[in-house]
Amino acid sequence: MAWTIGGIVAFLAVAAIGLQVAIARDGPAVLTAVDRISGGDGGAHLKATLATGDHPDQKLLIWAPRKSASAENPPRPVLLFVHGGSWNSGDPESYGFVGRAFVEQGFVVALAGYRLGEAGRYPGMVEDIAHAFAITRKEIEAYGGDPQNIVLAGHSAGAYNMMMVALQEKWLSPHSLSPQDIAGVVGISGPYDFLPLDSDSTKAAFGHVEDEDALKATQPINHINGDAPPMLLIHGEDDTTVGLFHSKRMSKGVAAADGTVRLEAYPEMSHTDPLISIAAPWRDRRDIVQQISEFVRQTGSTR
Repeated sequence: MAWTIGGIVAFLAVAAIGLQVAIARDGPAVLTAVDRISGGDGGAHLKATLATGDHPDQKLLIWAPRKSASAENPPRPVLLFVHGGSWNSGDPESYGFVGRAFVEQGFVVALAGYRLGEAGRYPGMVEDIAHAFAITRKEIEAYGGDPQNIVLAGHSAGAYNMMMVALQEKWLSPHSLSPQDIAGVVGISGPYDFLPLDSDSTKAAFGHVEDEDALKATQPINHINGDAPPMLLIHGEDDTTVGLFHSKRMSKGVAAADGTVRLEAYPEMSHTDPLISIAAPWRDRRDIVQQISEFVRQTGSTR
């Protein structure tokens, strides 16, 4: 029996290491597979994939309850989530775990893609998310979502993209919209103040901006204003990819401008840990899904 228990422990240890390696290589896709196996579908279903442009990266995946919306049910708040990946990788099709987690919480979820690499370098990726917001607002009612109650969320590079849309009028104005049409913002492990450019990913995405003032304008920290949508900032204290100081500076600046902001810093969490916490089985052991869900409900109740 002792040998059997030891063998089981060894097997679980090897499996855990293998899972960590798989997550490191293609984290979101692995998380979606693990989530589906361990958490079920939560009544969620991928309802549609909408093109938001001519490039294959420009797409919007709509997750909603498996049962169709009815006249008896009020429209659901909408979470529009933008994936990370250093502006050079990622696909919303790998983020089904986000759709399942938040549909189960009572929302309709839109997963936005944007042009990557050379095709999406600044300002392309920000323009794509502004367009994705406009299309979500136009189409989401057909899937049971409330077009007047859309919260923008994003992880890492995706948090940058959506934060720029939320802070500056110019991105949404071509669509006859403004940041005031955004119910709230959830930034997860986001980079908001990264000058000088000192990494391959930031140089590739922003290095072509040569004018000093124009380069400063690429930074969300330089567009803080008190009229920005309410913000929830989530960050791991052990994040060595995008330091906690990014969210701390953003939080401090928004508060100083009399804006609405809450920072949740998690001890012993890395850059990807908050994202992993959205997937089953981790989401039942951590409170990040609950924090985001409560924020979405609160912002909706004030509109």
